[in-house]
Amino acid sequence: MSEIALVRTTFGDTSRAEQVTRTVIGERLAACATLDQVRSIYRWQDAIEQADEVAVLFKTSIEHAPALRTRIAELHDYDLPVIEHWTVETDAPAAAWVRDSTLE
Repeated sequence: MSEIALVRTTFGDTSRAEQVTRTVIGERLAACATLDQVRSIYRWQDAIEQADEVAVLFKTSIEHAPALRTRIAELHDYDLPVIEHWTVETDAPAAAWVRDSTLE
């Protein structure tokens, strides 16, 4: 097994999610991303809010995860984007593909 990083955030609409995703993949900060429609319920400015959002899960190398998080934050249109990341194990061929796809 080999390790890669997963980075997750949400966007307010599909268009913005796709735009940011294409940018960071084009910049080789991520190998790929999966977009899913989600409903979020959260506290914001002392009120409980609800919104339909697009969750994006990026696959990247462990080395690129900090730069990917920074770049997503730069491109994000939320006042406070929540950008999470964690390390996971995957099979060696998948990890090699992620590394090759994020090499500069």
